[in-house]
Amino acid sequence: MSATVLTASALLLDMDGTLVNSDAVVERCWRRWALKHGLDPEAALKVVHGRQGYATMAVLLPERPVEENFADNRVMLAEETADVDGVVPVGGAPAFMAAIAGLPHALVTSADSALATARMTAAALPMPAVRVTAEQVGASKPDPEGFLKGAAELGFGPADCIVFEDSEAGIAAGRAAGMRVVGVGPRAAALSPDAHVEDLTQIRVETAEDGTIRLHISAA
Repeated sequence: MSATVLTASALLLDMDGTLVNSDAVVERCWRRWALKHGLDPEAALKVVHGRQGYATMAVLLPERPVEENFADNRVMLAEETADVDGVVPVGGAPAFMAAIAGLPHALVTSADSALATARMTAAALPMPAVRVTAEQVGASKPDPEGFLKGAAELGFGPADCIVFEDSEAGIAAGRAAGMRVVGVGPRAAALSPDAHVEDLTQIRVETAEDGTIRLHISAA
């Protein structure tokens, strides 16, 4: 089996679709919202992943006042936070998180703090000490702000960081931040990340004597 090896000083991890499979909840909530607004749910679901809710709403209803999107987003976040039915870890996520526990890493998610806590808890995954959630950024992915803040908080430059992402918006954000990207799952496959895995079972983490993180990425 062939393997790709990537080296980095720090890892920046998206949550939904990357560490946690929350698709069931996301689809339930967004289908309801789309139908309420007379939109095709299937078309809506193609753009919801990776962005904050208000940013998705702005794409789907471009003529609507932004204040209404923010108000709807608050309702959506409350619904998603309360609904953890079907939220499970992505394959290999528990072992991966255990392997990087002592290494520089941060969670960079479009979820707010309450939603991130609810989903990481439901998936029985440890919450990274360093995290950048929706409250801490002024712009949603695909803007690179979240990843740049995560790298800065860890004390590393963009070139020294590797992003783990599943969505088009997230991969675009990682690239815009000047970082390499490991794409996780089916949504990422067609987006030409630097490396792609079906899930985190394909990654083995090794640490060099100088602290460099070596990611051994097995072919699917």
